[in-house]
Amino acid sequence: MNTNIYPTIPSKQIRARFDESTITVYQAYNPAIAQAAVRHQTFVSPFKAERMTWIKPSFLWMMYRSGWATKENQERILAIRLKRSGFERALENACLSHFDANVHRDHEQWQTLVKNTEVRVQWDPEKNIHLEELSYRSIQIGLSGSSVRSYVNEWIVGVEDITAYCQTIRETLTAGQAEAAAAMLPAEMPYELPPATKSIIGAF
Repeated sequence: MNTNIYPTIPSKQIRARFDESTITVYQAYNPAIAQAAVRHQTFVSPFKAERMTWIKPSFLWMMYRSGWATKENQERILAIRLKRSGFERALENACLSHFDANVHRDHEQWQTLVKNTEVRVQWDPEKNIHLEELSYRSIQIGLSGSSVRSYVNEWIVGVEDITAYCQTIRETLTAGQAEAAAAMLPAEMPYELPPATKSIIGAF
């Protein structure tokens, strides 16, 4: 059983499903993009590599964003396993989407970083199984430019359509069985990073 509850949770901490070599992130797409990705085990047309693409390690934040796979163009939920080496490389070369005085010397430094980095990191309030805000945050990572090409061509190990699984959890929750629904959630654990990388993304 996993309830995504820990004794003490830092305000900004990555929590995810991972093993020794891979980490799972989530994305939501329309059926055409999702089906092609599953067929080829990576993203191909009609996916547009020239656009920024956001990956999310938090399952419940993905459910919040997609409305449990009910929002337009987010009807299919994909679980993407990618190399931890690629995931960490992205974070090492990231910039926060918003100025943070704990991370940046001043606004000018932050603006320079924004102009010269292809990876964005954003921390948004994590959600519980009822999609209500929690007191700590969840990371979203935006990839653009060469980082998208690396994601698609080098980092992805596997792509799985988990839409039916998401719908089952939602139906169980709607039936008033919150405890049973929580037991179905993927087990997400704190993902440790080197201090230098944590400093770059403001993981405090």
